[in-house]
Amino acid sequence: MDDERHESTGELEPQLHEPLDPEADEQPRLDPEVEARRVAAMSFVRRYGDPILKSRATPVDRFDETLRNQVARMAGIMSDAFGVGLAAPQLGVSQRVLVYRVGQDAPVIALVNPEVEWVAGEEEVAEEGCLSIPGVQVDVERPVHVRVRARDETGEDRLVEASGLEARVIQHEIDHLDGVLILDRTSRDQRKEAIRALRQPERTEEAA
Repeated sequence: MDDERHESTGELEPQLHEPLDPEADEQPRLDPEVEARRVAAMSFVRRYGDPILKSRATPVDRFDETLRNQVARMAGIMSDAFGVGLAAPQLGVSQRVLVYRVGQDAPVIALVNPEVEWVAGEEEVAEEGCLSIPGVQVDVERPVHVRVRARDETGEDRLVEASGLEARVIQHEIDHLDGVLILDRTSRDQRKEAIRALRQPERTEEAA
């Protein structure tokens, strides 16, 4: 997810009452080199309208060097794009793999073949955005707590119990693995407005 960081009601550090994209950290004033890396990273991200973003990804059955390299590449692109989460389909790879990092000093966590075991607590609405739908933020309602069972990039079992922003990021990225976008989880009015905004550059380009 692309994220201009939010602070929710006391949960974690990012802010959820401002436009949230749980896929990217708060963007500082970038120097030219950092901005160039961000632009390069974003060039790898598939955008809204790409069919792979609406397709269910394939489970991983080989935990080898190729997978580990893929996870490392995803982590690098996520970092350069100031991301807090990224799913393999966003890079055009139909694999059930996601990476995320909530907090600049936190380690990158890879979840391979993640399965949600349960969600708990009341649902909370927050604005979300997505690296694959740049410039758009919509309200999305998600459970506050989630437990996910998966494997890491080496094939070891991994169990994650998360709350707040971390739970939201994980759920957002698992949605990507299932071909679900934030536009599918928002209200009809917000979806129509977002699609209209996405089409605006096309109209401007045609007019030029």
